[in-house]
Amino acid sequence: MASGYQESGDARGTFLGHPKGLFVLFFAEMWERFSYYGMRALLIFYLVQHWMFSDSEASVIYGAYTALVYITPVVGGYLADRYLGQRKAVAFGALLLTFGHFLMAFEGSGGQDDAALNIFWLALAFIIVGSGFLKANISVIVGQLYSRTDIRRDPAYTIFYMGINLGAALGAIIAGWLGQTYGWSYGFGAAGIGMLLGLIVFVWGKPLLVGRGESSVPERLESKVGGIKFEWVLYILSFATVGLIWFLIQYQALVGSLLGIAGVILVAYVLFTAVVKLAPEDRDRIFAAMFLIFGSILFWALFEQAGSSLNLFTDRSVDRNLFGIDVPASVFQSINAIYIVLLAPVFAILWTALGRRGLEPSAPAKFGLGLIQLGAGFLVLVAGALAAGTGNLTPVIFIFLIYLLHTTGELCLSPVGLSAMNRLAPAHMASLIMGTWFFASATGNFAAGLIASAVGAEGAGPDRVLEVYSTVGWVAVGVGVGVIVISPLIKKLMHLDTLADDTIDDDLEGQREIGEPGAAGIHPTTKS
Repeated sequence: MASGYQESGDARGTFLGHPKGLFVLFFAEMWERFSYYGMRALLIFYLVQHWMFSDSEASVIYGAYTALVYITPVVGGYLADRYLGQRKAVAFGALLLTFGHFLMAFEGSGGQDDAALNIFWLALAFIIVGSGFLKANISVIVGQLYSRTDIRRDPAYTIFYMGINLGAALGAIIAGWLGQTYGWSYGFGAAGIGMLLGLIVFVWGKPLLVGRGESSVPERLESKVGGIKFEWVLYILSFATVGLIWFLIQYQALVGSLLGIAGVILVAYVLFTAVVKLAPEDRDRIFAAMFLIFGSILFWALFEQAGSSLNLFTDRSVDRNLFGIDVPASVFQSINAIYIVLLAPVFAILWTALGRRGLEPSAPAKFGLGLIQLGAGFLVLVAGALAAGTGNLTPVIFIFLIYLLHTTGELCLSPVGLSAMNRLAPAHMASLIMGTWFFASATGNFAAGLIASAVGAEGAGPDRVLEVYSTVGWVAVGVGVGVIVISPLIKKLMHLDTLADDTIDDDLEGQREIGEPGAAGIHPTTKS
């Protein structure tokens, strides 16, 4: 077959109209997200209450950690594309993640003089490198199960995205509650068990992936380097990288500098490739993808306050009593994911209904709508806190409202962005562009740490939080309006009316792109 696949994505049967392999990926990613978000819900409190970092220091550490989690997929995506293939990269990443999450359960006695602090840094390093191998590549395998023009693509990605958020919700509730109620090791241990389950599901379900994600150069992996199989050389070097990350995570300013340098190099490489090596329409599509990537940086810088400054604000300045129970602040990290599970089908139906009438917003317009809702969430929280009065706890309803608006904003941006990235990119650049998307998330996460650090500067109180939230809220609304204004130009660069499969007569073969025509704001029949 033209693309090299021996079987169609449906060859091992379907479930709910989709290849069974989709549900292997669904459950593997669900458990990975369980572990990641369970740990994330606790991390800022662990840094402040156990290791005794200040709010400002903890926020920068949190930002550097989450930034590295999102930047390493650039390297992991490259190694998967060039050598390992996505499946082996995901399996290896899951193994590293399992080890890292279990290391988090070794808490020591606390305080920055505790030798166990070095084990904590090492645990973060394993999680960061493991995420680099898993994050972008498991998303790519989803796309490989379908042809580029298969109308099931966006529904498939919606299903996959719901798996992500189901795991995230369960992780925050279970690990967060265990960690803040019974002890840190219980919460982090639960996250480790979740990651182990994800690894088991992925290995068990290999046959259902029908050859997707395998290496394009298996003979290269079998070749020897100094008497060692090349595949094992890659794994050994990855373990060495854990040591490098162990060093970097302790020097957050260095992470920021390297992030800036790497960002310039990556963007320059992508743009150079687009201008020099691609046909005009593919080049324009890369330019459109880069616009969306840059727009996402501001979104994630503000959205990711959830795990740091907003988490601390919820703990200290919100009435968390629900039905007579004082709910741990970390558990509120599940609200966003629960909203996603509930609202993702609603948005999928909404976009489809609007698309049939030629009214669906384009992908850039959806990005603008996402930013406006993000900003509105902060403004609603500020209004609620001010209405409660100085010195009074903010009613918990406003925490539910900020997460609601942030979630509807996320649903306008994140799944649409994921769908658009690989759909706009040529097949040979799929993992690179997906990695660049995650790099934007890395940049946004590091910026989120800096914003949270400013919010939590020494001596700052709730008034400082509200001041910063008001400022960033209005900025997000303003930028969102600007994005909507120029969205027709960006949509034109996407050339959606001429988008077609890379090969001919291979509609049953999986490609790497994710999405259907309606995902980016153009109706598949009317092309409008």
